[in-house]
Amino acid sequence: MAVQRRLLIGLVVVALAVTVPAGATLLKRTSEAGRADAAGAPLPTCATDSLVAKRELRGMWLTTVSNIDFPSKPGLPEEKVKAEYLGWLDLAQKMNHNAVFVHVRPSGDAFWPSAYAPWSEWLTGVRGKDPGWDPLAWMVAETHARNLEFHAWFNPYRGSQPATSGGAGADFAKLAPDHPLRKHPEWAVAFPEGEANSRFYFDPGVPEARRHVEDAILDAVNRYDIDGVHFDDFFYPYPEGYEFNDDRSYARYGGGMSRGDWRRSNVDTFVREIGERIRAAKPWVRFGLSPFGIWRNKASDPAGSPTKGLESYEAIYADTRKWVRQKWLDYIVPQLYWNIGFDKADYAKLLPWWVATVKDTGVQLYIGQADYRIGEPGPWSQPAELDKQLALNDRYAVAGSIHFSAKQVRADRLGAVSRYRDAHYAQPALVPTITRLRDARPPAPGPIGSRRDGDRTVLTWRPVDDVTGYAVYQADPGAGNATLVATIRATDLPSWIGPVGSYCVTSLDRANNESAPVLVG
Repeated sequence: MAVQRRLLIGLVVVALAVTVPAGATLLKRTSEAGRADAAGAPLPTCATDSLVAKRELRGMWLTTVSNIDFPSKPGLPEEKVKAEYLGWLDLAQKMNHNAVFVHVRPSGDAFWPSAYAPWSEWLTGVRGKDPGWDPLAWMVAETHARNLEFHAWFNPYRGSQPATSGGAGADFAKLAPDHPLRKHPEWAVAFPEGEANSRFYFDPGVPEARRHVEDAILDAVNRYDIDGVHFDDFFYPYPEGYEFNDDRSYARYGGGMSRGDWRRSNVDTFVREIGERIRAAKPWVRFGLSPFGIWRNKASDPAGSPTKGLESYEAIYADTRKWVRQKWLDYIVPQLYWNIGFDKADYAKLLPWWVATVKDTGVQLYIGQADYRIGEPGPWSQPAELDKQLALNDRYAVAGSIHFSAKQVRADRLGAVSRYRDAHYAQPALVPTITRLRDARPPAPGPIGSRRDGDRTVLTWRPVDDVTGYAVYQADPGAGNATLVATIRATDLPSWIGPVGSYCVTSLDRANNESAPVLVG
């Protein structure tokens, strides 16, 4: 039946390709290269090395905790939540982004029906309340329909939010009835202990708690067609002048290590294990982290950066450089939330340090961009700051950027977002190929037909098995190249409509490997 269905679709496509409606002009289909007309003028060609497209991840964080970005408030009806999410996808497309990073486990809760975590209060307004639909399944489908990647963003160890921000705080009785910390209070650590802004954490030092968190994440990986698993840097909390009271787990599992080394070992184990489990389940799913921008200062370690700020290695026990060097990640997104020239952490000095850190590892470097700082006094009052930072990224061939956060991108304060969009994101871009899966090219699309319909060109082609999308390039005979103009999701009847002209079309697989091009027109 599958073969018959594909054959039928192919016949339909061919019929569409050669049928000329009234008033339309048929364009010739060709795959010849290096051609010239009778007068010697160049005709369109479609050699692989003539394709012009940036390989650059572009995205934004869509934060659900405390309803920072989405949904706009808890307890909205399903139709309103869906309308808001589609608005964020509209923004992503307007920005020529190719990925969204959506908070699906903000604080030990879930935006999908999970046996490992209660429904999120930031969605329903009531901790543990079933909304009656599956937001994660719907969001993934709608995101893919726009041919954007969906990266599921998890806060692994946060178990609740402070009561001061509307959360349950560090009160077991206020957690959702099915919250795992109510069943396993021995997994919980309150921090800051005894304070009004206290919240629960899953203790990273308890192996059973760590395994539970991994299982919760793998539940989403196995059940949904996500493109990536994404963390920020909330493992152990930032100290904020308080101590994280893990005396009980340290006494039981410390094994003679210093407290700092033991905590780093706990986070290392988690990062390594979750990466291994993701790759075993679905090798095409990317795994990446967005840590604080400073690993260690050079004054603390000769391998450190030329900075004088808080160190993730010491403060939150995140040995980010090790994770890169050990190749446990597919990508890393340091939060370089400082301006160019800042004395303690200069963007222009930190960027090359991170570039050198990922060199020869296969781990891709994206940068966390501080859109939220636009309009602050000093350098951030200048609309060109992020434009300059993205220009530096281009100079160092950085693999992409993620912007914090979606609401700030939409706000476009000082016109700064429009400025960097026009300068750096004016054309669409392909997502970088997953380094460890760069071993094959998918089949090329075809046969492709084109027809002229007034002032438009209509392309149609037969679907290609085992690909997720297609890239469309507009050929420029004079320049001898073809520039990316669109990407579309793979469907049963792929088609694209654009200005009159000649085009090249390629196929893209789950790892974003690209096929040889096919020329039309």
